[in-house]
This record gives sequence, structure tokens and C-alpha cells, in this order.
Amino acid sequence: MSDSRIYLDHNATTPLDPRVLEEMMPALTGAFGNPSSIHDWGQGASRIVELARERVAQAVGAEPEEIVFTSGGTEADNLALVGAFLARRDSRPKVVVSAVEHQAVLGAAALVEELGGTVEIAPVDKNGAVELASLKKIVDHRTAVVSVMAANNDVGTLQPVREAGAIAREAGAWMHSDAVQRLGKLAVDVEALGADLVAISGHKIYGPKGAGALYVRRGVLPRAVARGGHQERELRAGTHNTAAIAGLGKACEMAAQRFEADADALMTLRDLFEAEVLERLEGVEVVAKDAARLPGTSSLLMDGVEGESVMIALDLEGIAVSTGAACQTNSRDPSHVLVAMGYEPHRAHGALRVSFGRSNTPAQATRAAESLARVVKKMRATTPLRGV
Repeated sequence: MSDSRIYLDHNATTPLDPRVLEEMMPALTGAFGNPSSIHDWGQGASRIVELARERVAQAVGAEPEEIVFTSGGTEADNLALVGAFLARRDSRPKVVVSAVEHQAVLGAAALVEELGGTVEIAPVDKNGAVELASLKKIVDHRTAVVSVMAANNDVGTLQPVREAGAIAREAGAWMHSDAVQRLGKLAVDVEALGADLVAISGHKIYGPKGAGALYVRRGVLPRAVARGGHQERELRAGTHNTAAIAGLGKACEMAAQRFEADADALMTLRDLFEAEVLERLEGVEVVAKDAARLPGTSSLLMDGVEGESVMIALDLEGIAVSTGAACQTNSRDPSHVLVAMGYEPHRAHGALRVSFGRSNTPAQATRAAESLARVVKKMRATTPLRGV
């Protein structure tokens, strides 16, 4: 890939840090044993897994025994929601989620309904933050678990997880938060969040794909969703992916050490990019501009164009952005996040998400803004959209 290309889709995935790869190599070569085996080869692999568990726990303010390894954020979310429902459905058959959750949470909620449970959706305000007054009305003695993400993957809005957790605890419900997007960009502390269950993923923090974890507070006992062996305190069966887990541990260690510096740099890039776009282009709205949001995430709504067309045009210029969550790429529906925030579907179709990372520079942010303005102006002049 040419050095002139600019990657601005870090919310979808991040490149693997060379130091993470270095940490993974022993498990890919010499330490090939099954971590569940009691012989020397197995115990060597087990030590790698347990070191990673300590690193993940330290990164989120937990104890090592409270960390359950999964294949990623999606599995962690499913274990949290479906596992909570299965464990408590006799007396608490309801699950409550916010309207702007990642598809991993919404999909898990849909499975709860298939299993006979009830799901209620908590609305959000114009900035995409869950409405606590509405949440309080929905959560009751029948609620097994409440799920409110730590930071939104589409627009970057930070959620009032701690306040939502207080509402959940008052009703006796467990609190789950998908912190996949927050980790590595801002502090993640399970006690500060007030959450019982917290999901993270390696490939969002310069770690490998295929590795994630669920924090499970001591005393909280969801039912296993993946059944089989006795791994992970019988909460997640299956042979450990030792190399990926090692990479996750190293990525978490690095994220905890440098998130403050990263956050400052990402916020500078985001603010520069948005200022340059607004100066060059009319008919653009920065979504949730005045709300608390992730430092490196910029969501733009552009009048007169479709976000997907703009994304393709920018890709031809060597600039990678997105229209929202990568897991929704094949869907023609507008972002459910923007619709939940009150935007009309035709406006939501004009959305573009730009997410910065560690390797990006101010020059790249400026070039991306220049290219975006040029592309949008050309599209508006040649193929104006009616009713947009």
C-alpha cells in the first residue's frame, strides 16, 4: 500500500502494533501446547494466558479472576446479555438496552426475545446519550440486565454508564457496558463505570482480531452461552486462542499506559479536521459536536449527497473512511444510531464517519478535509439528490 494513502477508519479496526505481534510470536511458534493440558507444554501456554489475564484486568481496574476471554466484543456482549437472561429468566425475564447499542448487543437482545424473553429499548437524546429518566421508567424488578455502551461507535457520544448502573442496581438488575470503543482512547475503570459486565475487543486497540474479554464482577454469574469444556470458569468453553490472547494482553497494557497522550493527539486531529471541513464546505453538520464524545471520532452529515458515494470517492483518492459500523456495511438502511437521535432517514444517508488513530498526522487531517470538500462539491454539482 502506498505511503500516500490515509487510513481514517480506526473505529472499525486498528493495525496490529509491532510490539503486540512480538508478544504473540512465542505462542505461534514454541508455546504451542493446549493451555488446559497439565504437562509442561500446556503449562507454558497457560502461563501466557494468565499473564494476559493480569494485563487485561489491570487495564480496566479488575481482578484477574474477573476476566473471561472470548473471541471478541460480539461474543462478550452475547455472553453478558444472553448469559444474564438465561441465569435469571425465571424471575427476571426482561433485558433493557439503549437504542444506540452496537449490533452485537442488539443482536443478543433479539436472541433473548427468541428464547422467550422481553426486550425494552431505552431512547436517547439529540446527542445520542441515553435518557436516564426514560431508562428509570423501563427498568424494574423483572429486569435481568441493562446494557448501555460506554462510547458510541458511530458518533462517539460518551454514555452516562455510571448513572445507568445506579438505576439498574436499584432495581436489582445487572449492568452491562460495551466498552469496545472507549478502551485505549479514554480511561476504562469498571468501578468508576459502576458496571457488573464490561466487554472489550483486541482489534480496536492495536491488538489482534479474534480476541476479546468480558469483565464479570465477582458474585455475578451469567450462564455460559458456548458450552463444552470447563475453560474460563465454565463461562466460555473452547480451547484458548493463546497467541491472540497474548496479543490482547499486550495491547491492553499499552492502552492503559498511553491513553492520555493518545486522547490528546486524537482530539487535536479531530478538531482540526472538523474545523477544516466546516471552513471549506457548506451544508455539513458535525453530529453531537457539543456533547462529550470520543476524542478521535467525527461523524458528519452532509446535505445533497449519500455518505456511501462519498466514501467510495474518497477511497479512490486513497483515503479510507466509513459511513458507520463496519458490521452494517452491506445494509442499505440508514444508521440506527442517527435515526434514534431523531434524524430523518434521508439525512442519515448522508453520514460519514472519520476515526483517527495513533499514526495519523495533522497534514493527513487537512488533506482529508480538502479531499472531502472537493468530492462533495463535485457530487452536488453533477448529481444533486432530490429531497436531501
